[in-house]
Amino acid sequence: MKLQQLRYIWEVSRHGLNVSATAQSLFTSQPGISKQIRLLEDELGVEIFARSGKHLTHITPAGEEVIAKAGEILSQVNNIKRVAQEFREETRGQLSIATTHTQARYALPKVIDRFISDYPEVSLHMHQGTPQQIAELASDGQVDFAIATEALEHFTDLLMLPCYSWNRCVVVPKGHPLAATQTLTLEMVAAHRLVTYVFGFTGRSKLDEAFAAAGLEPRVVFTATDADVIKTYVRLGLGIGIMAKMAFDPDQDTDLVAIDASHLFAPSITMIACRRGTFLRTYMFEFMELFAPHLTKDRVQAALSASDPEAVANLFQDVEMPTR
Repeated sequence: MKLQQLRYIWEVSRHGLNVSATAQSLFTSQPGISKQIRLLEDELGVEIFARSGKHLTHITPAGEEVIAKAGEILSQVNNIKRVAQEFREETRGQLSIATTHTQARYALPKVIDRFISDYPEVSLHMHQGTPQQIAELASDGQVDFAIATEALEHFTDLLMLPCYSWNRCVVVPKGHPLAATQTLTLEMVAAHRLVTYVFGFTGRSKLDEAFAAAGLEPRVVFTATDADVIKTYVRLGLGIGIMAKMAFDPDQDTDLVAIDASHLFAPSITMIACRRGTFLRTYMFEFMELFAPHLTKDRVQAALSASDPEAVANLFQDVEMPTR
C-alpha cells in the first residue's frame, strides 16, 4: 500500500469519480491513476469503486470505509509536514480560507490587511461559496478555515468556534414610507415585497423563523447570495431589503436608509471552523485571534482538546461575544 494510492482514491472520490479531472488536478496521467487504484484493490481484496466498462459508477460500501480512512491518513501526513515547517520556517507557509461574500467583503478586509502586514511570507488564499460548500471544503481538508453562519453544524468533524454576534437591518430607498418609522414591526415588513438572502445563507433561517413564529407569510420576491446584490435590487424598486447590518455602508450607500431590525430577529453567530485533529501553525492561531480577539491560542488549544461540542461551548459561556 502506497501513500500515492491513498491520495488517488481520495481525490477521485472528490472529483465525482472523474479520473480524467483527477489526473489533471494532480498533474499525472489517467492510466497511471487507474492502474494504481487497481493495484490497491487487488492488495486489499475488495473493490473500492464499482465499474461499468472503463467508467467508475459509484463507491462501494467497502470503498466508503477505505476512502474515509485514507482521508484521515492524508490529513495526518499533512499535519506532519506542518509540524516540520513550523520548526523550519515559522513565519512562512500558506493559509486558505473559505467564506461567504458578506464575510469576505465586510468582516475580513481589515483582518487580512493586518495579517499580511504581520506575515508577509504567508501565502493567503480565499475561496467564496455557499455555507454548504464552505463547510465541505473545510471538512475535506481543502481549506484551513471555514468562516460562515450557516451549515457548519452539520459536519461533525469540524471544530466550530464562535466569533461574533450580528443582526439585520431593513434597507429602503430614501423617501420610502418606512424610512421615517420609529419602531419597525414584522407586520410592517411583511406588508412589502422582500429582497433578502437565499435560504441557507447568512442567517436566513433566523429570518424565516421570526415570520413563522408571528404567523406571517413574507413575500420574498428576490433572493441573492450577497448584500451588494440585495442593495442593487432595492435601488431598482423591486422591494425592501433585509440583510446583515454590517453590510450597510453609510459612506457608500448614501441613497439608501438602513432601519434597525435587531429587535425583530434573533441574533446570528458567525463561526470559524477547522477540521478536528488539524495541526495549527503559529500564524493560524494569530489569524483567529485577529478575527475574534477572544480566540486566544490557549482557548483554541483547549477547544481542540475538548471531548465534545458541549465541552467546547462551556469554554465560551463566560465570554462576552463581540457584536457587529
